[in-house]
This record gives sequence, C-alpha cells and structure tokens, in this order.
Amino acid sequence: MKDISNYDLSGHNTFGIKARCRRFIEFASVAELQEALRMLTAADRPLLMLGGGSNLLLTGDFAGTVLHSAIKGVSVLEDGDDVLVRVGSGEVWDDFVALCVARGWHGAENLSLIPGEVGASAVQNIGAYGVEAKDLISSVEAVDIVSGGVVTIENGDCGYAYRQSRFKSEWAGRYVVTHVTYRLDKLFNPRLDYGNIRSELQKRGICEPTAAQLRQTIIDIRNAKLPDPKVTGNAGSFFTNPIVSREKYDELAARYPVMPHYDVDESHVKVPAGWLIEQCGWKGGSLGAAGVHPKQALVLVNLGGATGKDILRLCEAIQGDVAAKFGITLKPEVNVI
Repeated sequence: MKDISNYDLSGHNTFGIKARCRRFIEFASVAELQEALRMLTAADRPLLMLGGGSNLLLTGDFAGTVLHSAIKGVSVLEDGDDVLVRVGSGEVWDDFVALCVARGWHGAENLSLIPGEVGASAVQNIGAYGVEAKDLISSVEAVDIVSGGVVTIENGDCGYAYRQSRFKSEWAGRYVVTHVTYRLDKLFNPRLDYGNIRSELQKRGICEPTAAQLRQTIIDIRNAKLPDPKVTGNAGSFFTNPIVSREKYDELAARYPVMPHYDVDESHVKVPAGWLIEQCGWKGGSLGAAGVHPKQALVLVNLGGATGKDILRLCEAIQGDVAAKFGITLKPEVNVI
C-alpha cells in the first residue's frame, strides 16, 4: 500500500492540471483498502475515489485523501454459451477490451480506447457508439466506506442510466469499487449502426467485420477526432448529450431542420451536445489557455498551462451560450472537484 502526504496529482488527471492532495493512498487488495479505511481520521476527509483521472476536472488542491485502486487481475467465473469475467478495478479499461477481443469475448468492442480504469466503467456507466457498460456488467463488488464490509451489487440495483449510476448519485462517497464482473458473448454480434462505423468499414472494403477489425475501426475513428491527452490535456467528452422532450425537439427542429438527433423513446430525444456547441461558434475557440477542440466541439482542452478554474470558466461560458440560443442546459460529464 502506498500512503503519501502532499501528493502531486498532475499525473492522475488527463487534463494535466497541477494540483495536490493532502494524502494519497493506493491499495492493491481489498484487505489493504479495508486497512486504509480503518486508519483514516476526520482530518483525512473528505475522500475522493480516483481512477485514471480521465473524467475529472480539478479546480484546485484537494484538501482531503485520494483513494486509488491498484487491484489487478482478470478471472473467468463461468464459461458456457457466454462468459462471466471478474476484473480488478485498477485494470486499464482499454487493456481489458483488447484482452476480450483476443480471447473471443464479445460485446465491448465499441467501447475501445475509452480512457480510464475498470472501476470507473461501473461508476460512470461509460458508453460509446451505441454500447454502454451497463449492457455488459453483471455485478459490482465494493467496500462500504463506513462499515468496511464487502458488498456485491447486481446490475439491476445499480440504477444505471445514460452516464449515470447510484454510485454517482445517492451512493456517492459511500462505496469504493474493487471488482467488476462482466457477462460477455461467445457469439459476435457487432453493433455497426451508430455514428459512422459502417461507412468507415465500407471505406476499408469490410462488410462483415471481425471483432478485431471493428475494434481497430473504433480506435481509428476516435483517434481521428479526439486529442491524445498525453499531448493535449483533456477529459474526452466534457458534456453529456442532453435528452429533451419530444415537444422541445419538435420546436428546435422547426428552427433547425438539419439538427442531428437520436430517438430515446416516444417522449424523449437525444441531441448531440457537440452540435449545439458548434452552432454557438465555440468549435476551435478558446478563453485564455482553455479551448474547444477544433475537430470535436464536445471536447474541452488544456492549451498549455490552464488551471482547472480556466477550464471551468470556459465550460460556464459555453453553457450560457447554449442555454441562450437553444434553451437547453448542458451538464458536464466530468466530475468537477
């Protein structure tokens, strides 16, 4: 177990924001986590559960304790028509997706190259190209921060919704995720009808892709439009795509006939936040050292030396313009601390 005071978090957030925490504890097992929780005092709080820092905006130093999982391991629990796989929360998410493709465990291909760690997949309900983590998760194991006890929570009890879970809402600060169990398919049934997946495959002369070909296509699509956080600090999609009522959508569609959209159900429609931001003139724009990526307006970037407050000011300016033009409130997908 690592236990470090006045710890530099610059390498633990993909925005590359310079910030420190009062105390940093990294645990490599459930027992180490339980031991760490027992020794924490009131002076060590508040607590922040931190994965890869790919969905985080630090607006200053953190006065409490950061807990980080280094729990590794991938084990098969059941192997029949499908496969049940238990994964340590500290595993890198995309490494796990690559392993799934290599072993013929299907379902996660569309989630390729999403940054972060396995534990965050269960908390954030990560998603891309028509697939969400909730579609794959069977159960989540966690330690109760108050009691120190281990709990196993089934998928249906996690309250999963678009980029949401009970771990982010009513259970925020209550549990630390230690393992996630996924149910994956032995039969490959690719999801190709979201975004430009099918057209990109056609450009490559591929009509019926293998899992490896689909994964590589997703990786290439993401690399073409999203900046590498190792080069340009960012947290991927900064805002969630707003879901509006059918009436609100009809009102907007009458004014903006080319507005893209995705039907959620009979009463609700999802509108791409990136399109809204672009219509407000922010694509490629900036406020000081905080900018909007020129290839994807949904991504806010650190142009060099930006503080968390600089990024937050840009976020608020964009929210104000989108609300004024469209009557829609954009909500950050990232966790603002």
